[in-house]
Amino acid sequence: MNDKKIKITKMNGCGNDFVFLDMEEFQKANLPIDVFVKKVCNRHTGIGADGVIIPDIENTDDADIKWHYYNSDGTKAQMCGNGMRCFAKYVTDNGLVSKKTFTVKTDAGIITPTMNDDGTVTVNMGKPVLEPKKIPFNALNNLNQKILVKNREFVVNAVSMGNPHCIIYTEEDDLMTLAKTYGKSIEYSSMFPEKTNVEFVKVKSRQEVDVGVWERGCGITLACGTGACAVSVASILNNLTDSNVKVNLPGGTLNVKWQGNIDDTEYNVFMTGTCEYSFFAEYLL
Repeated sequence: MNDKKIKITKMNGCGNDFVFLDMEEFQKANLPIDVFVKKVCNRHTGIGADGVIIPDIENTDDADIKWHYYNSDGTKAQMCGNGMRCFAKYVTDNGLVSKKTFTVKTDAGIITPTMNDDGTVTVNMGKPVLEPKKIPFNALNNLNQKILVKNREFVVNAVSMGNPHCIIYTEEDDLMTLAKTYGKSIEYSSMFPEKTNVEFVKVKSRQEVDVGVWERGCGITLACGTGACAVSVASILNNLTDSNVKVNLPGGTLNVKWQGNIDDTEYNVFMTGTCEYSFFAEYLL
């Protein structure tokens, strides 16, 4: 039997699942990070997850702690909202930070989560990026642009929450089938030079939307925190919802608040939701 054992923790936020391990545990693996992540995230021969998250207490002069986040395909991602909520609970429960509100250094900048008394986590996700060149999105405007995919035309909205998102509104009910059918083609569209996450959205009211997600580097996922934020921002900018939005995802519900509008976008996005442990284990490499 292989005697190389890695201590891991499995967590999820609205069904968006992650493998957590400390840096010293990863170093035991003695594998390139992309190889390690793909091995661990494989749902048939590994643990199975949408991503791997490694806390880092080194080189964090401008934040309380740092994280390394990897998609299941081994690529590094700038941000993940559901992952950040789980990260906040993991590092506080393990004594890596001692404050209810603290700062996390990510590739998308400094993110600030807060542990709430009811067990939920609120994450200050920062300001949405709406300028096409910065998303990046190959169009003159980020709202209501046409795209042709598999001989079907969609009207898309592009928003970055540290990672790019393509939001598409529909009257259809089966959002997951739309995501499965068109998500990958849109992810790799030339309109998105760094690829994109894709959200199909049905607006239920001024306060509530349903969302199906195709996640860049992962495929179909049960939830996407940055996606919920991007959807809320796009919905507010298109005057489809008010500033507090209940976002229903296949794995659960997130609440997003953004005070911005089409004339004043300089507000931070706040996302609140649950996170929970799935199990603790030793993984045999």
